[in-house]
Amino acid sequence: MIKDQDFIKNPEVPGPTKEEVRCIIMCKSEISNEDVVVDIGCGTGGLTIEFAKRAKTVYSVDMNHDAVETTKKNLKKHGLTENVEVIEGDGLDILDKIKNFDILVIGGSNGKLPQMIEKGYNKLNNNGRLIITAILLETRAEAVSSLKNLSTKTEVVDVSISRGEITARGTMMLAKNPVTIISAQKVI
Repeated sequence: MIKDQDFIKNPEVPGPTKEEVRCIIMCKSEISNEDVVVDIGCGTGGLTIEFAKRAKTVYSVDMNHDAVETTKKNLKKHGLTENVEVIEGDGLDILDKIKNFDILVIGGSNGKLPQMIEKGYNKLNNNGRLIITAILLETRAEAVSSLKNLSTKTEVVDVSISRGEITARGTMMLAKNPVTIISAQKVI
């Protein structure tokens, strides 16, 4: 895993996804070197980069121009430009342009999560995996509700990461944003 401090950051763009959360997502994705991955809402490219190190092909998508440019800079910095296509645009529209894939990660949906889940599910290969990261309670509920209508094996994990900062008196634990990782495998 690439350390958080090794990413180029942009104050206009969220991310990168915290290292510990990236580790869990990689585990839940069951990524292989034959997989095609779509990362919608790529932000600074934290997940895109981790997938690029392991997958056959990665499509990295964001509506935010600054996010797309920051992701490209991070890919270049880490020498991972060969198997990644970074696309600026609405994830729902971009899904129409990409053939079937093995893994769909949704980190941002611009209020279109149910539609993205349904469209993404329909384009997932058999046994494909869908992963949604959520920091809002409403997004968590919306994702789980949407997946109930599909033929999936779904798992929900809530993660709270705290990191210790050494002070003169001891170690102070500083909490990061809790994240819910909803992972589902397409079963037919």
